Amino acid sequence: MGRGLGGEAIDARLTADKTNWYRHLKGFSAEMRRHPTEAENTLWQALRNRQLAGVKFRRQHTIGRYIVDFVSTDYHLIIEVDGCVHLEEGAAEYDAGRTHDLQEKGYRTLRFSNAQIIARLPDVLTQIQQVLTATP
Repeated sequence: MGRGLGGEAIDARLTADKTNWYRHLKGFSAEMRRHPTEAENTLWQALRNRQLAGVKFRRQHTIGRYIVDFVSTDYHLIIEVDGCVHLEEGAAEYDAGRTHDLQEKGYRTLRFSNAQIIARLPDVLTQIQQVLTATP
């Protein structure tokens, strides 16, 4: 048995039972919405309520077996906020595999570091808007 975000035991059979996976991922995503990083909160304040190009974004949204930081389901655009955990050994390979899996579902992924969002939010928003306006 593994441990979940709140320390609760998670049955190893979750990998075979998509219903259990989804239920646990929903709990994790709700917890992550309650405790965003500074960069996630900063970006969310700029994206929420259709503030950017009139596009609806969701945060900490479950897609398949992943929780993405932000997504516009209408534009199939995922925005990931990469903190220091993405610098750990093996993280680049995991991120690449995750991006590939999400691309197979029809999503594009933009990645920004915490530092980019905090220091250069207007540039980040411009990049996101350029991708949105280029979408057919």
